[in-house]
Amino acid sequence: MKVIFSNITNNTFARSAAVGLAKAKLMAKYYTTIAVFEGNFWDKLSSITKLKEIQRRRFDPILEPYVKTRPWREIGRHIASKAKISSLTKHETGFFNVDSVSKELDQRVAKNLEKALDTGVLGVYSYEDMALYSFREAKKHGIKCLYDLPIGYWREAHRLLKIEQSAWPDWASTLTGFNDSKNKLAKKDEELELADAIFVASTFTANSLKAYPGKLAPIHIVPYGFPPVIDKPRDYKKDDSRKLRLLFVGGLSQRKGIANLFKAVEDLDEELELTIVGYKASQECKSLDQALKKHNWIPTLPHDKVLELMQQNDVLVFPSLFEGFGLVMTEAMSQGTPVITTDRTAGPDIMTHNKDGWLIEAGSTKALREQIEYLIAHPEEIEAAGKAAIETAKNWTWDDYGRKLTEVIENTLSS
Repeated sequence: MKVIFSNITNNTFARSAAVGLAKAKLMAKYYTTIAVFEGNFWDKLSSITKLKEIQRRRFDPILEPYVKTRPWREIGRHIASKAKISSLTKHETGFFNVDSVSKELDQRVAKNLEKALDTGVLGVYSYEDMALYSFREAKKHGIKCLYDLPIGYWREAHRLLKIEQSAWPDWASTLTGFNDSKNKLAKKDEELELADAIFVASTFTANSLKAYPGKLAPIHIVPYGFPPVIDKPRDYKKDDSRKLRLLFVGGLSQRKGIANLFKAVEDLDEELELTIVGYKASQECKSLDQALKKHNWIPTLPHDKVLELMQQNDVLVFPSLFEGFGLVMTEAMSQGTPVITTDRTAGPDIMTHNKDGWLIEAGSTKALREQIEYLIAHPEEIEAAGKAAIETAKNWTWDDYGRKLTEVIENTLSS
């Protein structure tokens, strides 16, 4: 019993899922674009200063026997992005856009499925926008289609975010999730229709699939894991003269509730400092530009520096209005930084309100303001929540995620 796995990058959840399959002896092949292993071509190339970011594609050594790469279109995408040749990476139409990279990899998986039957392959595991061709081919050969939806379902996203367009018209340009063509949206629906099992990381994502206009395969909720916790004691001391330090990390879009956040902290300059880390989702939003001038804005930081910044702040604020999970929350909690988040993230799955974090109603500026004001008045509760967040993080690691996901996959293939 084996699984073919595919993902165009080496993000944390794909890597952890693949390692879990490999450890359980269920991995047949892992198709990707670029894979760095000790001493290979990509490892040597990444030693060049300007190409150092290739190191982000480093894979766990256990996966080396299984990995098959298709790098050239992905390389073209990065070169075009660096050179700022936007026509080549333009959404859906550019030769090197992310959809074309995904399509090419997906087609390669499909091409190799028939002969994979001889090696005991019973399933193909792939992700949204990366699965259509391999799933179509898998159906011809009785191979089960295992579908991973990292972000909530598009129909529900459109419904909820149209409300934001009306409520915050000055921020509408930051809501870029409406740019997909009808053809691309139809492909997303076909992937779901072909799936024999659907894997999501939060209850919110699972609930968003209720908007699908048809019958779906069983949905399995397996929350993503926490990174390693802080390896030194966290200092929570706060004297009366120091302001509450709030941190936001993420794309600067109203999908993340950024307008609600700026409104919630209005006129609280004497009580708090707000630091924002993230790229602008739009260069055409004057309201965003004006708000950023009032606070500490850092467009980008290396990941290790983000973790350090989390340790220097009191609370992470993540008021997202549509989020498949929200990895920034688990990162903050692992650093002892408790989180204020909404019921449209994985918050309800990974934290307990008033224990290791705080949950508020999505889209409610009033609820967000009240929670911030409460923490200004009760700073001692931040330390208790931060220590509890570390304990929560210890109890569900990325290894735990990989093992649990593998267990569910194995049960699915056996049924």
